[in-house]
Amino acid sequence: MRFTFETSSDDVTEQLFTLGEIPGVLWTPDGAAGTRPLILMGHGGGQHKKAPEVVARARRFVTECGFAVAAVDVPGHGDRPKDREYDRIATENRARVDAGAEPAPLIADFHALVARRTVSEWRAVLDALRRLDHVGPGPVGYWGVSLGCGLGVPFVAAEPRVRAAVLGLGGAQASAEAAARITVPVEFLVQWDDERVPRARSLALFDALASAEKTLHANPGGHGEVPAFELDSTLRFFARHLG
Repeated sequence: MRFTFETSSDDVTEQLFTLGEIPGVLWTPDGAAGTRPLILMGHGGGQHKKAPEVVARARRFVTECGFAVAAVDVPGHGDRPKDREYDRIATENRARVDAGAEPAPLIADFHALVARRTVSEWRAVLDALRRLDHVGPGPVGYWGVSLGCGLGVPFVAAEPRVRAAVLGLGGAQASAEAAARITVPVEFLVQWDDERVPRARSLALFDALASAEKTLHANPGGHGEVPAFELDSTLRFFARHLG
């Protein structure tokens, strides 16, 4: 892991890093030393590691809970080079949706394709972050909705160090098998009028989770209209399970 830039504001230190070809960002409290909980955040489709809502969420995790937070660019996003295969599939999917195809199955298949690459990448990033003196081998949480859910479900299923996860805005049938291997506490977000992921698919994915403790948070509105107050619940959820 190589740090390329560092800045600080309002008691939060932000460090850009690369791990091989993976670009990422780490937020920690100013002057942080010693082990602390770490949240890995997955960004949405078409976004990147420093999308405004990602940064805002990370800063609250840091300032209100004292956590470390990290996000990385998914292949084909942010500072990563364009991927011709992913671009081709995305273009074909848009054409099929314009022709009347249901978007949810196409999105699900695409997420499953990208997850074959990102699960191993995220596990490598997690290895490197937990070796840092100001992060350490503490408890790990995962936050990701939409694309972050499609990629996060197989990651959480494969990663025993994750002790709690916030997922949602996803209903990939391809994720059902992985969801059945998730046993950690989960808070799951559903937008009742989601135009991209029908609520029946989201509810089916929630049902597939094997977690003994899982909570469904359903709100009216479309895919991008998750109420701001849900972040307050997320903070309480991670504070309860990660300390």
